[in-house]
Amino acid sequence: MKKILITNDDGFDSVGIRKLIEAVQDLGEIYVVAPALHKSACGHSLTILRPLFKQSVDDDFYKIDDASPTDCVYLALNDIFASVKPDLVLSGINEGANLGDDITYSGTAGAVMEAVLQGISGIAFSQVLKSYHKSDDAVDWEETKKYVRAITQKVLKNDPFKDERKFLNVNIPNDEIKGIKVTKLGYKIYSNEAFRHQDPRGREYFWIGLPALEFEYEENSDLGAISDGFVSITPIKMDMTDYGEIPYVKEWLRGKNES
Repeated sequence: MKKILITNDDGFDSVGIRKLIEAVQDLGEIYVVAPALHKSACGHSLTILRPLFKQSVDDDFYKIDDASPTDCVYLALNDIFASVKPDLVLSGINEGANLGDDITYSGTAGAVMEAVLQGISGIAFSQVLKSYHKSDDAVDWEETKKYVRAITQKVLKNDPFKDERKFLNVNIPNDEIKGIKVTKLGYKIYSNEAFRHQDPRGREYFWIGLPALEFEYEENSDLGAISDGFVSITPIKMDMTDYGEIPYVKEWLRGKNES
C-alpha cells in the first residue's frame, strides 16, 4: 500500500481537506497532519521561535497548534515517517485559487515545497471560487474529487518528477469543467490595500486587504485555462535561478553593459 500524507492551510477541520481525504482514501494508507488554525498566505514558513504541540484528532489524523503547513510536513517526516517516508504528499484542497504569483504566498504550495525538498513527490490542489465569500459559493465537490483522484492516481503510478525538486500545482475551476490543460504560471494584477483602524483603546492597527481578481489573459497560462473552464496543472520547480540572465549579470558586474 502506498503511504499518502495530507495537509492544508485552511485548517484541519476545513471542507477542502475532508474532500481530499474522501477523494484518495482508497489509493493508499492515509495520514493527516494539518494546522489547528487557518494559515492561509503563510508561504513556505517554518516556526522556529516557539514549540509546536501535536494533538490527535482521529486514527492517523493530527492537528498541530498554530503550525504552518510546512511545519506539518516537516514534523510528520521527522515523527510519523521517521523510518519510512510517505510516497506522496498532498496539500489542499485549498478553498480558493493558487494561480500565477499566488504560489509565492501560498501555504498550500509551501507544504508541497517542503515535501519535494525532502525527496518526496507532491501535489498542491486548489478549488477556484467565484468570489472570496466562500459561504456564497456553490462548489461541485463530487466533480472536483474526480479530478483530484485521477491526478493523484496518475502520480502514484508514474511520477514525472521523482527526486527532481519539482511538484504539480493544480487548480480546479468552479464551473463546468471542459478538461485538463498543462500550463505555465500566469500574471495576476495585484492591489496593495491595507485598511487602517483603531481599537477601543485608541491603538492603531492595520488589516491587509484581499488581492484583486484581475489578471493578464494568456491561453497557455494557469489563469487562462481556469478562465476557459479547464483544470490547470502547472509544473513548478524549486530552482528559481534565471539561467538565461547569468551571462548578462556577469557582464553587468564587470561594467561592460552600463549605459
